[in-house]
Amino acid sequence: MAPLARAAQRVGAAAGDLAPIVAVIAFFQIVVLQQPFPNLVEVLGGLLCVVVGLALFVEGLESGLFPLGEALAHAFARKGSVVALLCFAFCLGFGTTVAEPALIAVAGEAGAIAAEAGVIADTDAARAGYAFNLRMVVALSVGVAIVLGVFRILKGWPVHWLIISGYVLVTVMTVFAPAEIVGVAYDSGGVTTSTITVPLVTALGVGLAASIRGRNPLVDGFGLIAFASLTPMVFVLLYGIVA
Repeated sequence: MAPLARAAQRVGAAAGDLAPIVAVIAFFQIVVLQQPFPNLVEVLGGLLCVVVGLALFVEGLESGLFPLGEALAHAFARKGSVVALLCFAFCLGFGTTVAEPALIAVAGEAGAIAAEAGVIADTDAARAGYAFNLRMVVALSVGVAIVLGVFRILKGWPVHWLIISGYVLVTVMTVFAPAEIVGVAYDSGGVTTSTITVPLVTALGVGLAASIRGRNPLVDGFGLIAFASLTPMVFVLLYGIVA
C-alpha cells in the first residue's frame, strides 16, 4: 500500500474510533445543556491533533513496538536462558512503568494531596519524595508482575487462578491498609497499563507463547497486563501498611 493511502487509511480509522466520543459530547453540549461550544476553533484544532496523533500512535505500535517486543521474545526463547529472560522481563516492566506519563501525573497529584491532608510535610521536597517513592513502588511491582507472568507462560499455569488469588489478597489487605492509601493503590493499578507498558508487554507475552512448543499464543500469550494491573495494588497497599 502506498504511503499516502496508508496514512489516509490510518487517519480515517482514527476519526472513526473517535466519532462516538465526539457525538456524545456534542449531543450533551447542544441538546442537553443547550450551550454553544466554548472556543470552537480551538476545540476543532485540538480534535484534529488528537486524530492525527492517534493515527501516528497506532502506526508506531504496529510498525515498531509490537515487532520489537515479539523479536525480543523469540530471541530469548532461542537463547534458552530462563534467568536472562526473567531479568529482561523485570527490567522491561520496571523501565516502562517508570516512564509512564499517567503514573508520573498521578504520583505527583498524590503527593500534593497527601501534603494538603497533613499526611506528609507540606514542602516541595516532601511532595517530590512521596511521588518518587510511589513511582518506585509501582514500577517495582510491575517488574515483579511481568516476571510472574512470563514464568506462568513457561510453566503453563492457568491465569485465572493467579488473578483470583491476587484479588483476594487485595481485598484482605484493604482492611488493614490506611484509608489514605487505598484509593491511590487502586488507581495505581490502572495507570500502569497505559501507552508505553501495554504494547511492549503484550508483544512480549504473545511472542514468547508463540516461541514455546505446546503454548497457544491466544490462550497463554495474553494475561500479562492483568498482572501489571493487579500487583501495583498489592505493593502500594503493603507500602501504606509498612510506611
